[in-house]
Amino acid sequence: MGVTAQAVEQLGDITLVDLPAVGSQVVAHKRFGDIESVKAVSELFAPLSGEVVEVNPAINDRPELVNDSPYTDGWMVRIRPSSPAELDALLDAAAYTKYLGELDH
Repeated sequence: MGVTAQAVEQLGDITLVDLPAVGSQVVAHKRFGDIESVKAVSELFAPLSGEVVEVNPAINDRPELVNDSPYTDGWMVRIRPSSPAELDALLDAAAYTKYLGELDH
C-alpha cells in the first residue's frame, strides 16, 4: 500500500511518513498512519483490513521516495488481507483514472 501519484501531487514534497509496526492490524477506511509534506500533515487511510506484514524501511531515511516513485520504491506497507473479499472493492488503475476524470467535471 502507498499513495497515488495524484495524492503526491496534492501533498507536495514529502518530509516524513509515520507507519504502523509489522504485526499491527489495520482496518479498512480507518487511519493507519500519517504523511507530512511541506504543505501539511495528512492522515493515511487503509483501503482494506488486515495485518501489516512488511514496512518499507527505505522511506524512514528517504521519505522523498514517495514523491519520486510512489508506485515502486515509495511503497509504504504490505498488508495480509483479513477479508480477501475487500480486494474486490478496490479500483484498478483504469477505474481510478476514470474516477479522477469525473471529479474534474
